[in-house]
Amino acid sequence: MQDTTRASKTQRKQEMTELQALGERIVSLNEGQIAAIEMPEFLRDAVMEARRIKGQESRRRQKQYIGRLMRDVDPAPIREKISQWDGQSITNVALEHSIIRWRERLLEDEAALTGFARQYPGADIRQLRLLIRNANAERAAGKPPRSFRELFRLVHETVTGAAAAEKQE
Repeated sequence: MQDTTRASKTQRKQEMTELQALGERIVSLNEGQIAAIEMPEFLRDAVMEARRIKGQESRRRQKQYIGRLMRDVDPAPIREKISQWDGQSITNVALEHSIIRWRERLLEDEAALTGFARQYPGADIRQLRLLIRNANAERAAGKPPRSFRELFRLVHETVTGAAAAEKQE
């Protein structure tokens, strides 16, 4: 009678490949992030060694070694921490893209200011209107984009302030 609780060879290979990929992901993190991850000292030493190695083949072998070491470590907390960072960076990138789109809409369409004021009631409309007018004048005159940058800063403050207020609620 065959033991049904044992994983097949294919499943074991797939798990090992996933652990090696996780190890490679750890190596690609910055030193502050590596320090923030709970892991045994032997694994941390191997990761730091892989970051130090410059040779392509040597680095590949070190990553394989990290994959083998990962078999003795619970990968769940490491995966959770990395996915937490990935989620934060995705959110930050989406927020930055939203701010850039708002700035472009404000510069191109006068009616966009009304929509912005409706979505962000705490916005300084007079200051926004002034910066929009100045940024368009700077663009037309070929001057340095001082008001353009200032408009980005003000939109950024307004949007991030509203996002922070939503998180607190």
